[in-house]
Amino acid sequence: MIIAIPYEAGAVFQHFGKSKAFKLYATNEGKITGCKIISATGDGHAALAEMLKQQKASVLICGGIGGCAKNTLKENGIQIFGGVTGQADTAATAYLAGTLTYNPNLECNHHHEHGHTRSDHNDLI
Repeated sequence: MIIAIPYEAGAVFQHFGKSKAFKLYATNEGKITGCKIISATGDGHAALAEMLKQQKASVLICGGIGGCAKNTLKENGIQIFGGVTGQADTAATAYLAGTLTYNPNLECNHHHEHGHTRSDHNDLI
């Protein structure tokens, strides 16, 4: 299993769609067996979801994430654990231990200042 975390300076980056890097954790039998940091390819949730799919991620641990991004990731078979703060390594370890604190109902309610138009979010209206 591959766990992906939006990453900045050791911490969980708090806006999925604006992530510049991700830390990927390879796991086996509940243990981290390797990790690497990759640069984000593309911009916005659709490009990032495709990148994570290509990296074979099955779990995303993140801070804020919008409804469209959540839907796109779920369509690609990626489980989402949002509302997470703190160190990325700690979050990955907590997920594997079953102790990760997250918010299953979290959605980033940004105000469309991130290059989105109102029509990009018709499903949220």
